[in-house]
Amino acid sequence: MSNLKIQGRTRAQESSSAIERMYITMRHLFNRGFYKPMGVSGETLREALLTLRPEIYGSVADDKAELSGLLYVIDRLPKGIEECRFINLTSDEGYGNSHFKPIIPPKRRRNCYRIDDEQMNIEITRGRSEIYDILTHLTFLFIESHKIMRRVVIDEEGSVTRDWQKLEKAVLQNQELTQAEREVALTHTANILGRTFNEVTTIYPKFSLPENQERFLNIIYWLGKLAISEIVENNKRLITFSQVLRERLGQHIHGEIWADKIKQYLLAENLTHRPIHIISANMHSVMNTLFTPIALKAELKKKKPLGIYEDLSDSGNGPLRNKVIKAALSKGMKFIEDESGTNIDVQVFDTAKLEEGFKVDNFIKKPEEEKPVIIVMDYAFGEQAYETMDELLKPYTFEDNEIHMNVKSISIMGKAGILEGAKGDIMVPTAHLFEGTADNYPFKNELSKEDLEGHDIHVVDGSMITVLGTSLQNKDILRFFHDSTWNVSGLEMEGAHYQKAIQAAAKLRGNIDGDVKVRYAYYASDNPLETGSTLASGGLGTTGVKPTYLITEKILEQIFNS
Repeated sequence: MSNLKIQGRTRAQESSSAIERMYITMRHLFNRGFYKPMGVSGETLREALLTLRPEIYGSVADDKAELSGLLYVIDRLPKGIEECRFINLTSDEGYGNSHFKPIIPPKRRRNCYRIDDEQMNIEITRGRSEIYDILTHLTFLFIESHKIMRRVVIDEEGSVTRDWQKLEKAVLQNQELTQAEREVALTHTANILGRTFNEVTTIYPKFSLPENQERFLNIIYWLGKLAISEIVENNKRLITFSQVLRERLGQHIHGEIWADKIKQYLLAENLTHRPIHIISANMHSVMNTLFTPIALKAELKKKKPLGIYEDLSDSGNGPLRNKVIKAALSKGMKFIEDESGTNIDVQVFDTAKLEEGFKVDNFIKKPEEEKPVIIVMDYAFGEQAYETMDELLKPYTFEDNEIHMNVKSISIMGKAGILEGAKGDIMVPTAHLFEGTADNYPFKNELSKEDLEGHDIHVVDGSMITVLGTSLQNKDILRFFHDSTWNVSGLEMEGAHYQKAIQAAAKLRGNIDGDVKVRYAYYASDNPLETGSTLASGGLGTTGVKPTYLITEKILEQIFNS
């Protein structure tokens, strides 16, 4: 065996061990109830993350600041968290009924509350995966803050560099910065971060908010300020877990409330006995595929369906979107907004009300009792996929009777990282493997590679690995997954959790038909093996529209022709 292979294997093993240490440590700290992330209690997390050097966090292990990783993390944490010395992870404990205004991060739907100048509460309703996600991001954030501190503090008394003094003056002044003042401040910030002026001026507008154009400067200043306070004044930052959160975790409280609301609607509409098909997907592709031919007939004369779908994916096209939504609501769609805390909205489609403009011969000939009911649930997050699917597939007790839903198929369409391909490609899994364990879930996928080929989109099949967190993967682990006999084509966070719930309901508990059909297909949101193509490099844009709708059409085709 060559030295290169030995080195690659050793690095992959080190990385795998680092992930395991992080998860064991996070569970321990959660059970303990609190820890100081930059103190002794947080040391294992910091060391493991620096050993791992995940792709999303770029140059976290270097002296210079990591800007793309910082943007990725800030988008997933509540606005103002960089100013808070105390971060409290809570359950849903009633803050929604208080004067506190919820702060919802743009890229993660979770309620957060700024309690005072020093404290941020983050509501956890999605289970352990959400806690792991937040703690990993916070560890990165605090490591970056101490990089800033080390570059600006020049003696034990806490004296700081001229660059820091100039940044502080710019941030704390009460009037808006002129272009010249902003560029001066960015020059000093570049020196503090160990980055070029061009790099900081390029990233600066990506942090800006309409109400806070100078947010980038504010974030760098407050990260550095709290880190300086930790070292000079020993004012350590503290992360705590509320007693209620520690008691409730794993009890499926939110998932049960969520699932019961769906079943109550099905029961009220007399739909439980009809063929039910569950789809985990976004909240637009199934609705748009079904109702664009009905709602946008005039637009379809001028443009192909794919062009219409691209227009509908643009949030600026409100009137066009509203036409489709209006048609859907008038012809059998029920939108069930989440009130349980799962942050998973649901659409229920009664296809018996669809017929006008909908051309599927087998479907039209069927009597109403045989026409499918389609439940579309928004994406779950990590282990939450097990909780929500497990609860949804359980029978519903009504007036002392157990009512089983007539579930015929379960389809999962999601985003995933691809290991051999590019953004916008499609992966069709044959099995899910659970990272860090020998657990594996082979299944018969009703979707095949051949079903999706021939549409100018690259399609691969093979196993998919369900990772403990996308932010913890690095190239060494991913290459091992790809090159090993596991034949892994991509990575995601929910597949094994969904399949565990489906198999338990179908094969063990008898809650649904043992021969329930399953379909899995993913489109590539990133290629973590390619520099510049990781999740931190930005979203898919319109690249994701074609694979999303191709997968959606194939799922619906199989449902209506079953």
